[in-house]
Amino acid sequence: MAVKITDTCINCGACIDECPVEAIVDDSENPTGEEIYYVYEDKCVECVGYYDEPACAAACPTEGCIVWSDCAEGATCLENRGEPGEPVIE
Repeated sequence: MAVKITDTCINCGACIDECPVEAIVDDSENPTGEEIYYVYEDKCVECVGYYDEPACAAACPTEGCIVWSDCAEGATCLENRGEPGEPVIE
């Protein structure tokens, strides 16, 4: 997974609208059953080739809601990404 959404998510939809690869689903489609939005790890590309930083985090109004996750081997991940659990944008 590239980024993940924490339980501070307020389900506003800003991240969904900004994701260029449609990797984010709303709480009704979250496969974990949690009432927060969800990022599909096999789809997220951290906006590499689209934007300079993950657009979901830039659009999110909730501070620290979108954090870095582990970069899976073979996945597209930003070179200057933070450590897992750190907010993508502070």
